Amino acid sequence: MALPFANRLRHRRDFQAVYQQGIRRSGRYLKLRALYSDSETQPARIGISISQKVSKKAVVRNRIKRQIRAACQVLLPQISAGWKIVIVVRSGAQECKYEHFLRELEKLLVQAEVLDGHKGRNLL
Repeated sequence: MALPFANRLRHRRDFQAVYQQGIRRSGRYLKLRALYSDSETQPARIGISISQKVSKKAVVRNRIKRQIRAACQVLLPQISAGWKIVIVVRSGAQECKYEHFLRELEKLLVQAEVLDGHKGRNLL
């Protein structure tokens, strides 16, 4: 199940802006980077980054991305508008189940104050 088109982070410049200026939070299997722009009209946008270090097999990487996208869809209504979020998958995530991704992603979003109506701040 894919994220809605309006909620996808697609352009390289957007990924680079989040990497350079965004806040960082890390978990066991995921790293979260988030950047708040003052544009309330723009919906929250999410991108997923997974390297071949996680697994050489594309089948495994795609399965992980599908699980993370499903978890994002569950949490998307709780994310305030204006956020750009990049989820980086760490090595060791291939034995992870959907429930682990959902729990860890929710924990990271709360730590970064992205969930529950928090507004963006520079917390670097």
